[in-house]
Amino acid sequence: MGNTPILKPSEVCRTLEKLDFVNVRQRGSHIQYRHSDGRCTTVPIHKGRDIAAPLLRQIARDIDLTVDEFIAQR
Repeated sequence: MGNTPILKPSEVCRTLEKLDFVNVRQRGSHIQYRHSDGRCTTVPIHKGRDIAAPLLRQIARDIDLTVDEFIAQR
C-alpha cells in the first residue's frame, strides 16, 4: 500500500464507471458518482492536477474497496 500510484482524474472516473458508478451531478470541478447500492464518492477534476495517493485512498474507502482492488479494475 506504500506504493499507491498517482492517477489522472479521467482514469479514476473511467474506473468508477467500469465499476457501475454513475455520474449523478457535477458542481464546479467536482463530479459526484453514485452506485445503485448507495455507495458514493466525489472526484475533483482540476486542470493539470492528478489524484494523489491520500485522495485515491479516500475514494477507494468511500466505495468500500482497497486501493489495490481499485487499481486492479483499471
